[in-house]
Amino acid sequence: MAHTSRVRVSSVVLVASLALHLFFPECFSSSVLIARASASESDVDLLEFPLNLEYLEAEFFLFGALGYGLDMIAPKLAGGGDPPIGAKFAKLDNLVRDVIIQFGLQEVGHLRAIKSTVKGFPRPLLNLSSSAFAEVMDAAFGRTLNPPFDPYANSINFLLASYVIPYVGLTGYVGTNPLLHNSSSRKLELLSGKTVISRNELLLSSPSLLFMLHNDNVHMLHLHEQLVAGLLAVESGQDAVIRALLYERKAQLVQPYGVTVGEFTDRISNLRNKLGKAGLKDEGLVVPRKDGAEGEVSGNILAGDKDSLAYSRTPKEILRIVYGTGDEHVPGGFYPKGARGRIATSYLKQSI
Repeated sequence: MAHTSRVRVSSVVLVASLALHLFFPECFSSSVLIARASASESDVDLLEFPLNLEYLEAEFFLFGALGYGLDMIAPKLAGGGDPPIGAKFAKLDNLVRDVIIQFGLQEVGHLRAIKSTVKGFPRPLLNLSSSAFAEVMDAAFGRTLNPPFDPYANSINFLLASYVIPYVGLTGYVGTNPLLHNSSSRKLELLSGKTVISRNELLLSSPSLLFMLHNDNVHMLHLHEQLVAGLLAVESGQDAVIRALLYERKAQLVQPYGVTVGEFTDRISNLRNKLGKAGLKDEGLVVPRKDGAEGEVSGNILAGDKDSLAYSRTPKEILRIVYGTGDEHVPGGFYPKGARGRIATSYLKQSI
């Protein structure tokens, strides 16, 4: 589908270049015409950025459930990127293993869907070691847990570690859709060298050509919105399943720490709010009654605002959280060398 769309865009651009050469001969040389009828750079950036989190989720879920990851399941999707650090087979009960296998394979599909739409980038270096998750939990509690938290030790620990990840991704998808360019209201520009042909000039010279370019642009936008919506739906489902499994055990003590599952989720959510530096966008499984749905319940199986709508996060906020540094310019945490893609690397360059 994506390949067909790219071919269609290329065909329209070719027709446009030929037609515009006839209508505006003084403006065009033999240089190649570049058209903004396809995805704009910022749209591509927004669609590529989530690959960072999809790689993280895929490797964590696959290794936890199967003991191996993308390099065995779908090596081409890894793109030759560095293998993850410290990921390993987890001691899971049958139900949790079954769920996590499904999640891992779903992430493979997500990676394929994104990289079939935009070029993407190789897997970044990921730190999925027990110590990386232990640092997250220590930061959440404001003290060093003893023994260090091990996500691979049992089902409860793995579910708590899983609680750390998908929700960050889904809030990112919620924030992405409004940022995708509304091509129907933006100016269509065709460039050759430094020459710019505006929408109005094109309308006067060739209404039918403008219509072709406009429709193709809108078609591409719809494909991108559909992709993000599809990714968001499944990521939300994964987060809901994780929260439901933990909610059932919210009063259970996490051994040997003597702290309930509910308090663990609350601590993790508070840490993400702190690192994100954008106010309340995260909630644990139990909240004060006034903050529950319609102010009527303290149970919080799904996180949402006062109208029970999902929170959104920007790429900048997401990087602050997954780096564990509270600073999008300073890598660390699950991404020791930083995330990839133009958005993430632009912040890293600013820190140099």
